[in-house]
Amino acid sequence: MSGHSKWSTIKRKKGVADAKRGALFTKLIREITVAARAGGEDMNANPRLRTAVLKAKASNMPNDNIDRAIKKGVGNIDGVVYEEIRYEGYGPGGVAIMVDCITDNKNRTTPEIRSIFGKNGGNLGESGSVNYLFERKGMFIIEGGAASEDEVMEMLLDFDIEDIKTEDGNIVITTSPDGYIAVSDFFEKKKFNLIMNQMTYLPKTTVALDETKAAQCLRIMEHLEDQDDTQEVYSNYDISDEIMAKLSE
Repeated sequence: MSGHSKWSTIKRKKGVADAKRGALFTKLIREITVAARAGGEDMNANPRLRTAVLKAKASNMPNDNIDRAIKKGVGNIDGVVYEEIRYEGYGPGGVAIMVDCITDNKNRTTPEIRSIFGKNGGNLGESGSVNYLFERKGMFIIEGGAASEDEVMEMLLDFDIEDIKTEDGNIVITTSPDGYIAVSDFFEKKKFNLIMNQMTYLPKTTVALDETKAAQCLRIMEHLEDQDDTQEVYSNYDISDEIMAKLSE
């Protein structure tokens, strides 16, 4: 895919958001708690929990926080009961947007998400309105310079890899959902410094945006990501290098 896809652009913006350490820890703790509640505390038998814990450790979350979140999830410690909600809709230029939230108050979260869509040129849709435009995949991003694309290909010959490519100087690897854990284990043992290591949703097709729509789309994505209950935001926009350079001036 040419130009700035959602994945290159959002990682840049996500780096800014992740600097807000307290807000990041809150989101990670919620994900760990919900993952433990859904699949139990054994990380070997609960891939979602394992992924959440790896992400928390990569963000330097103390082990005590992680352990407490797991215990809350399995009911060993009383705590807030969280609910998972997915919101779907369309943004400027007709791009598809999915927002995964974890909240303790749906009656607060839903109007806030609806307001962000409405105030930024989007429309919140019904459940199932856009999720068919995305595919569940495992994604890994290796920081540029850590290894060449050929070296990564050679290392992963025996794994269920769907794609390896270089994007923005980094190496992007995608796997099937079933192949994700084995690759994650491999990188963990090799002590690779990964920019991304998680299950995610990739768009089946993308929507190219002009400069005006691109600016509007980046704005709505930023507001959605900054909403307190948001865990992940997925979209299928594509912004060219030329337009991105203008917007960055």
